[in-house]
Amino acid sequence: MVREVSPTEFKTRLSQDSQVMLLDVREPWELDIVKLAMARHIPMNEVPNRLTEIDPKLMIVVMCHGGVRSLKVAQYLASQGYPSVANLSGGIAAWQREVDPTLATY
Repeated sequence: MVREVSPTEFKTRLSQDSQVMLLDVREPWELDIVKLAMARHIPMNEVPNRLTEIDPKLMIVVMCHGGVRSLKVAQYLASQGYPSVANLSGGIAAWQREVDPTLATY
């Protein structure tokens, strides 16, 4: 089972731990609306072919718009042997509500 991390919890963790990667699995058109600078972008359907870009030594927190696609990717990464994977609960929509209300919504 993949752990859920709230945006607030992730922001705190990110400020204290450099061994964390935010993986944004949204589509490019979604990034045109809003993106987080600290996130590494790999669209969901490209993840299986781009695993070498995801460091298994890091804690990987996966993000999408609402948390559904990212949960699937987080489960996939866990099944591939990534030891520390979490889903950003509520995705960027929750990040906008909890952390940064100045971000665009869609």
